[in-house]
Amino acid sequence: MIRVLLFIVLLFAVASGFAWLSDVPGMISISWNGYVWEQPPAVVAVIAGVLLAILLVVVWVIRVILKSPQIASRFFQRRRKDKGYQALSQGLIALGTGNSKQARRHALEADRLLSEEPAAKLLLAQTAQLAGKDDEARGRFEAMLEDPQTRALGLHGLFVEAERHGEPVAARHYAEEAMKTSPGLEWAGKAVLGYQAVAHHWDEALKTLERNYAAKMLDKKTYRRQRAVILTALAQKLEDGEPERAYSLAKEAHGLALDLVPAAVLTSRLATRRGDIRKASKVLETTWRLFPHPELAETYAHVRTGDSAVDRLKRVRSLSAQRANTPEGALAVAQAALEAREFDEARAQLKKVLQSEPSRKAFLLMAEVEEAEHGDSGRMRDWLARAVKAPLDKAWVADGIVSAEWQAVSPVTGKLDAFRWMSPGGLSDEDGGLLEDSAFEAPALPAATVAAASAEPSPAGVDTSGDDPKTVDLTPEPVAREPVASAGDAQAADASREAVKAAPDKDGRMGPEGTTDDVGLTPPLKDLPEAPKAAEKAADAGKPEPEAAAQEVAASSAVPVADKPVVPSGKKVAGENRPVETNPTPGKENLNGPIEFPLSRMPDDPGPEDDDEGTGDKKPRPRFFN
Repeated sequence: MIRVLLFIVLLFAVASGFAWLSDVPGMISISWNGYVWEQPPAVVAVIAGVLLAILLVVVWVIRVILKSPQIASRFFQRRRKDKGYQALSQGLIALGTGNSKQARRHALEADRLLSEEPAAKLLLAQTAQLAGKDDEARGRFEAMLEDPQTRALGLHGLFVEAERHGEPVAARHYAEEAMKTSPGLEWAGKAVLGYQAVAHHWDEALKTLERNYAAKMLDKKTYRRQRAVILTALAQKLEDGEPERAYSLAKEAHGLALDLVPAAVLTSRLATRRGDIRKASKVLETTWRLFPHPELAETYAHVRTGDSAVDRLKRVRSLSAQRANTPEGALAVAQAALEAREFDEARAQLKKVLQSEPSRKAFLLMAEVEEAEHGDSGRMRDWLARAVKAPLDKAWVADGIVSAEWQAVSPVTGKLDAFRWMSPGGLSDEDGGLLEDSAFEAPALPAATVAAASAEPSPAGVDTSGDDPKTVDLTPEPVAREPVASAGDAQAADASREAVKAAPDKDGRMGPEGTTDDVGLTPPLKDLPEAPKAAEKAADAGKPEPEAAAQEVAASSAVPVADKPVVPSGKKVAGENRPVETNPTPGKENLNGPIEFPLSRMPDDPGPEDDDEGTGDKKPRPRFFN
């Protein structure tokens, strides 16, 4: 717009000038060699302008003629550069698509046409890398070091080559040289910091971090976080040798990053050594409110040495309440309650965790609760079996590395603050749904069992089909039984015996096919408690043990399978402190109740092999249950 206005003003000035000249009276007279030329002023002005334009055109033509060689040379150079840049562009495209042969052909053409172009040299070096010609690539990058313009480019190429071939010492050297050449190179600053951190040169890493921050390679938030990580790592290194300096560094790290768990734990531990319990507790509470972590709870529970288990439980409750409804807090309270033998509270806390965020640690703690409170090995094994399929506990994970302890730098990439507290795996769809409330209930004795246990010795039934015996009801409902063969009815006894032998179920258990006891299982043949007794009788009579056992079992097979399992001698009813009494008259069938035999050793145990009298004759000796 301004140019248009200026043009209009200039045009107006020229028109005004011509109008003024036309109005000026008089004539302009030029006399030369007797010739007189007279014209008005306006005509003279027009003729002068035309002559000036002709003069300028003549001068321009003369200059073009004189500079024609330079113009021609410039034209061919420009044309050469255009071809070179076109080849360079095509080479970069071929390099990006992975066509090393075409990229190399265009790179050679670009280097021929653009001999002093750094991009052409870089393209040649990168095509050599793509083609796997490492020696050629290294040589071309080293040639770039001679030129100050391409020195940083060559150092970066050599750094990449060193990392590709697993030479960290050389890579660190090239990064440090590049940082000296150009302090603002971000890749060099980060690489030097990473290598110093991997080598645990924390003092040098702090200086490098300061230089990177001064060069504006990272923002203030990232700088504070990385400084806190380096200070924590340095404090961990100095904890045993220089505890005072370590405490100062850890406290500074905690101030820079309040949610950094290792810094808080280390600060609290060093404050406890100094006797500053209040400071140690305050640091842990601050970090817990931002980032609940099991290590914080563990350190908080033992922040005061000499506390009892009940005192530790109170402290952990207080810490958990500062950020309620967290799995970490519930697990910490459950662990402390287990140590204080507050089993009801431990169950309640573990129930919250297992029904919301199940983890392997929670299942293991539940197994410990069952073992510590009731000594129930069956329920304990059930919880341990659940723990096998449970999601893995949270751990420190970085770049595919799972670590139980926090580390300041990733051992794979050398990145600072790479470890994150997370679960390495999760629960799959095949692992089942959430646990029901009944799974957390403590085992209780039925009323009939308690009454029977408090009365005179009487036959009792215990379910031995599982790993852990459980008391069963002693007053079962009447069920239909097969008639018992009498001594005078031999045919009925033989038929019953043959039916029992010929019709085992699919699990190899005795009895007619498809029949089970009240608990859903029928004792297998090898588990019949009469077999050991028959074996002992056979040993006393001089008969082979297997043959005598088989005869005894066959003799007793005419008796129908009891509705309740047998109670081994010496076995204790769950929840009682005394063993259940066995049948006072073993060997005789009780037609109105379960068959019971005193069991002195395992059914499949051949007995000890030691010589009692030193004569070399080995006698079977009963092995009792623990």
